[in-house]
Amino acid sequence: MSGRKKPGRGALFIVALLFAASGALRLGSGVGTALARSDAEPPPPDQVAPVACETPTALAEALKLREDRVAARESALQDRLAALALADEAVTRRLAEMAAVEQELRATLALADGAAEQDLQRLTAVYQAMKPKDAAALFDAMSPEFAAGFLARMTPEAAAAILSGMSPETAYGVSVIVAGRNVDVPRQ
Repeated sequence: MSGRKKPGRGALFIVALLFAASGALRLGSGVGTALARSDAEPPPPDQVAPVACETPTALAEALKLREDRVAARESALQDRLAALALADEAVTRRLAEMAAVEQELRATLALADGAAEQDLQRLTAVYQAMKPKDAAALFDAMSPEFAAGFLARMTPEAAAAILSGMSPETAYGVSVIVAGRNVDVPRQ
């Protein structure tokens, strides 16, 4: 295999040759101009226009004006930084106050939810302890959604006894509501 050429070596050589030629052309195009400029003599000193110079007092005044403008900008920036620091402090303080208020509100809501849940449990126990015939008359008078909430909390035996005492239409409506309560609950 030592006598065979590896594929792609000839193409690589051609590409390298093209790059070298391109570089030589670019260098060669600027060489003539550079040589022509180096042969030219500089103009005599009497033909060169004098450079306009400001007087030292004018230069000092210009520098003083610029220093005053820079000092004014720096002062304005310092004032803005101080105002931003105050605003940042006020925002931080307000955020801390809001977090404390939110924590208090959560505690209050937890108490209210707990109290409401206790009330519902107590009322459910009362309805369960009633005679099924009397409870059925009460549940017939309730809205179906309200009645379904209590029946879903009761033991199956107590709920069945109350449903059997209700009118068939109302019992069916309440049953549909209880059966469809968790239809939209995610399964995963």
